[in-house]
Amino acid sequence: MNITELTAQEWKEKGNEEFKSGYLDNALVCYTNALKLTNDNNSYKAVFLKNRAAVYLKQNEYNKVIEDCNEVLKIIPNDPKALFRRCQALEGIEKFEEAYRDALDILKVDSGNKVIQLIAGRLFVICQEKLKQNCQLSVKVSQMFDLAFEMHADIEKRETAMNNLLVLTKERAGAEFIFKKGIALKIHKLLKLEKNEVIIIAAIRILAELFQNNEERTTIILHDIGVPWFFDAINSKNEERVNAGQYCIQTVLNSYSGMSTKPNSKPNKEMCEKYKKEIDNILSYLLYCTTNRTFTGQARNAIIELIMKNIHHDMFNWAEQFVELQGLQRLMEVSSELEEYKFESAMDITASTRTITSVCFARIYENMYYDAAKEKFRTAIDEFIKDKLLAPDIESKIRVVVAITTLLLGPSDVGNSIIAKDGILQMIFAMASSDNVLQQKVACECIIAAASKKDKATSIINQGINILKKLYQSKDDTIRVRALVGLCKLSSSGGTDTSIRPFADGASKKLAEACRKFLINPRKDKDMRKWAVEGLSYLTFDAEVKEKLVKDKEAISAMIELAKTGDKSIIYGVVTTLVNLCNAYDKQEIIPEMIDLAKFAKYHIPEESELDDPDFVNDRLVSLTKDGVITALVVLSKTDSQNSKELISRVFNAICSQVEVRGIVVQQGAAKALLELALTGTNKGKKQASQALARLGITINPEVAFPGQRIYEVIRPLINLLNHECNALENFEAMMALCNLAGLNDNVRKKILKEGGFQKIEVYMFEDHIMLKRASTQVVNNLLMCEDTIKFFEGDNDRVKYLIILCQEEDIDTCLAAAGALAILTSISKIACNKIFDSNNWLESIKFLLANPNQDLQHRGVVIVFNMINCNKEIAIRLIETDLMELLIVMAKSELIENPIVKKMADNALEAAAKWKLVEKIVDVHTNVLT
Repeated sequence: MNITELTAQEWKEKGNEEFKSGYLDNALVCYTNALKLTNDNNSYKAVFLKNRAAVYLKQNEYNKVIEDCNEVLKIIPNDPKALFRRCQALEGIEKFEEAYRDALDILKVDSGNKVIQLIAGRLFVICQEKLKQNCQLSVKVSQMFDLAFEMHADIEKRETAMNNLLVLTKERAGAEFIFKKGIALKIHKLLKLEKNEVIIIAAIRILAELFQNNEERTTIILHDIGVPWFFDAINSKNEERVNAGQYCIQTVLNSYSGMSTKPNSKPNKEMCEKYKKEIDNILSYLLYCTTNRTFTGQARNAIIELIMKNIHHDMFNWAEQFVELQGLQRLMEVSSELEEYKFESAMDITASTRTITSVCFARIYENMYYDAAKEKFRTAIDEFIKDKLLAPDIESKIRVVVAITTLLLGPSDVGNSIIAKDGILQMIFAMASSDNVLQQKVACECIIAAASKKDKATSIINQGINILKKLYQSKDDTIRVRALVGLCKLSSSGGTDTSIRPFADGASKKLAEACRKFLINPRKDKDMRKWAVEGLSYLTFDAEVKEKLVKDKEAISAMIELAKTGDKSIIYGVVTTLVNLCNAYDKQEIIPEMIDLAKFAKYHIPEESELDDPDFVNDRLVSLTKDGVITALVVLSKTDSQNSKELISRVFNAICSQVEVRGIVVQQGAAKALLELALTGTNKGKKQASQALARLGITINPEVAFPGQRIYEVIRPLINLLNHECNALENFEAMMALCNLAGLNDNVRKKILKEGGFQKIEVYMFEDHIMLKRASTQVVNNLLMCEDTIKFFEGDNDRVKYLIILCQEEDIDTCLAAAGALAILTSISKIACNKIFDSNNWLESIKFLLANPNQDLQHRGVVIVFNMINCNKEIAIRLIETDLMELLIVMAKSELIENPIVKKMADNALEAAAKWKLVEKIVDVHTNVLT
């Protein structure tokens, strides 16, 4: 609806209706539209603001409540409703003293208000208790300060004191108190002298807590100690300190942008505009530090990860700025470094640096939304490569090839466009053919990365196969293993199509055996075993290799242990191998008619191996689970690579398809990892993780599968599966899991409703698909145990009418769910009882239930009739005017009705009719006549 189709007052009225019906999001839109049509600061605007504040209050958006109420109070000072709602919001964010002041202001204009008197009394007690706590806190903090910042004090006492201060900052009152004591400046001075890493890490974490959701404190602290301090703090080889520093810098960004630590949190536009200078300043420091030669490899990784995590936010506009500020050239410098060989003026890197950099390149390129931006990206890369190639020294050429390899692992389109340029591939082959070990090594890695595209693989097979074979004969294992991986990748260029084999039959198994020897040999270093896994990741497209590998406990165990080391450069190879073993990759749907057409047109038809039939795949899934793959996946799921997350989700989902191992999946902590994967990453990855969660929720008691708070967190991923982009199986499994959740308690049901679950679930009640219709009706049945759901049926709609129609469905389970829903509705809602008569076939449906041979349906039918008769006299009269009474008499007295509960309920219905004095309960058992 266009905003101008209604007046501001009409929008308000519509908002009131939506609010009463429980459609808070719709109400919010209506009140906002009313405000957009109101320019003057008058009483009407104040009403719209107060109504919108009421919606925000229901949604626990306390800061927005406060903003709207502040605007009202500018128009109408001391407005009681605005003060009351602001008081509630202030209490919600634990600003008790301010909430108490608002309560007192209300009492000044409405001294007899009993509700406010109670609230004011409660807040007074809280404020007095906080004042007492603050007095005690002051003494404790002073003692902690004296210990923590006294360099000559006992080291254990200092560590304890600093950790205690950290605990205090996690509380709102404690954080504010410690901040006012000037802890930031003390920490700033501390880092210059302190050598104890435990104390430094705790100090950095204290600052991170002070930044949380508080831009005012953030601005003051940054002014006092300066942004460079945080980059000095992160510059360490201590992984824990680096993580603390990275988190601290992220909290600064979050504070200035309105983001939170929750997955998929997005910046606030107004805040980003307000603090644009500060946000861009952080980008400048991040850019500079990527190539800072004094930085450790661990710190450099953390800096690049920070860029990667924030580059996609449109509000920051970092992606284009990054290109303009020559950030790509800096990343190319990093990507051209070699960990095992240090050039002159080299940067310190780790085994994961190039992998992280490749992912960062990919994230930046993803955010080049239009052709001109993509062209700038490519131009910047081209310029870097041209400059390096113009230098006469071989070092520059080696660095170029290393950088191209990194690009091929990230935005492969860019990498492939470089490989396609004249002379590049020839230069790589020349380096591979040289006698220099370093040149051979980097050339091999580049050939492996370049062979991803089929046209490149064909070119490399034609030109470079003999080079790779020769390198495989090298005495240097680092060269041999890379050449081996190159041969593996070329061997697998046909994918799962058994009719395409670039090498002779049996070559894949021989190559797999060679990879296995490297993998299981403890004398080989981690780097060589990593390459062996990558080789297997290509070869496991071959079903024979899959079957042999999955039975090789030693090789599987070695691969899992390698994955647990946390080296990010290993993750992709391991998870790709697991995806192949599980057949968890996307498969093109094969339509028989299209196969016949392809044969007629003489097109190539892919052929799958019999060893990839479902029975073999299922056995592999069970075997991998029992071999401990779940614990490895949990560890690997912490990666920042979106592609790796998707692959991990695919493996989890494939394993969760097997009912017998779902218990093991839960026991080994996969539910927590899956929740994270379901909320972050690629759309396909989130879908896969969500479906895995649904499968766990179907088979296992949700309170066991998702203990504590997790039971509420799993609801959103399941609801996300309820859209038409997901297939019918995903829809069905999501609703089955939601049905189990909805059967637990009212809090869970309310959370489902709050996430918009009801509207998404009920859509499937209208589907032709029997299973989807059944599942959605069953979920709605369980949701009706929550009073908030009843309101959806009491509104101006045909929902009750449709339930009556569903009571005559051919599918017995759908009938049971619909009748159960009506039984609950009629027991609670008089409106619902009346709405039953809106249906033209209500009598036919009720008779269908009462006369049904299924005793459960009979029971539900007689409960509905009892509820309606018991509701009020008018409804009872309408029922008695029909022949339902005769049916009830039969059910109450007939020996054909075996279920005593049904008979008792029928008798209760007759007694309810007698209660209204519409009939006298004098039954002739012979004639079954009621008079």
